[in-house]
Amino acid sequence: QVQLVESGGGSVQPGDSLTLSCVETGRTGVRHIMAWFRQAPGKDREFVAAINRSGNTKEHAVSVRGRFTISRDNSKNTVTLLMNNLKPDDTAIYYCAASTGFISRDPREYNYWGQGTQVTVSS
Repeated sequence: QVQLVESGGGSVQPGDSLTLSCVETGRTGVRHIMAWFRQAPGKDREFVAAINRSGNTKEHAVSVRGRFTISRDNSKNTVTLLMNNLKPDDTAIYYCAASTGFISRDPREYNYWGQGTQVTVSS
């Protein structure tokens, strides 16, 4: 069974940076597509970024492009989301997700989910 554990959330001011990490445990011999989604209160879960199995293909949502960067370290079964120049609109619970299929922006394509980590951006 695959388990995903996120860390690194917190409360910051606009313009600050945060780095989220997600560690995958369980069936680590199988390499998954990894992604980050976020969900703000009263809103649907939103795609943030995804990365392929080798780490050489990445996709970022338009709303975070140029500010957020997804990366992975397969030797540590870890995927990271570096978030720069944070804005109040980035406030949400951030979820790590894993897929046995292909890169997708649809949360229904992901098989495994973490519990989420809260990011709050406020002055």
